[in-house]
Amino acid sequence: MDLHTVTEVVSPARAGQWRPGDAWLAGGTALFAEPRPGVTRLLDLAAAGWTPLVVRDDGLEIAATCTVAELAGFAGAAHFEAFHGIARGCCASFLASFKIWNVATVGGNLCAALPAGPMIALTAALGGVCLLQGPDGERRVPVAEFVTGDGATVLRDGELLRSVHLPAENLTGVSTYRQGSLHTHGRSAALLAGRRDPGGRFTLTVTGATKRPHQLVFDEVPERETLQVALAEGIPDDGYVDDVHGLPAWRRHLTREYAEQIRRVLAR
Repeated sequence: MDLHTVTEVVSPARAGQWRPGDAWLAGGTALFAEPRPGVTRLLDLAAAGWTPLVVRDDGLEIAATCTVAELAGFAGAAHFEAFHGIARGCCASFLASFKIWNVATVGGNLCAALPAGPMIALTAALGGVCLLQGPDGERRVPVAEFVTGDGATVLRDGELLRSVHLPAENLTGVSTYRQGSLHTHGRSAALLAGRRDPGGRFTLTVTGATKRPHQLVFDEVPERETLQVALAEGIPDDGYVDDVHGLPAWRRHLTREYAEQIRRVLAR
């Protein structure tokens, strides 16, 4: 898609430069995917040179400009078992070519806020916290609250997503995921991730099927009936996506079936 209204590219860009008509540019796979007649200037974040992944004592810091390929290829911090248990699988849920993997970014996928965004599933499941920078300074928002609907986030005018922090306590333990599509190479109609930490706490994150992420947390792995009731009460019927990639009733069915599969795996 040609953005023929763009008259300037600011590279590298930083927080505080935004003005009406600007768009933050990372990988561009979402930005260039559809017409954006209101965009007149691009603020290039990729040129800022942020370190893609940083292992710290308090967890893992993922720059917004970290590419899918860089994330999928990360083999460090072997003790982050919960991260490694679902990271590459979530990356594979893009169902995209290596060309996209080497350009698309974690931050771009989050900010696009598509229900099927696999980086939303990954970072929400691991308790990620977004660092936002804007004209009024910095603020932190949990990933599970960052996406508010299909294509909607809490970002304010001029704000950018700088990074996502995954707390160390959420990166250990065991994890698994389930993904389903209407077609073999179709967009995710349901993408669920489950995690059981060393203390036994069970967290189920539902994305793909729903307009925004939903999380259910239990002190221990619940019984099947308990989990199914929690899903029915926690996700309203109108919270499921209705589009060409799947009807709400089918997405709800997938969600409940995958949730049970994840529960059984993590109950072992």
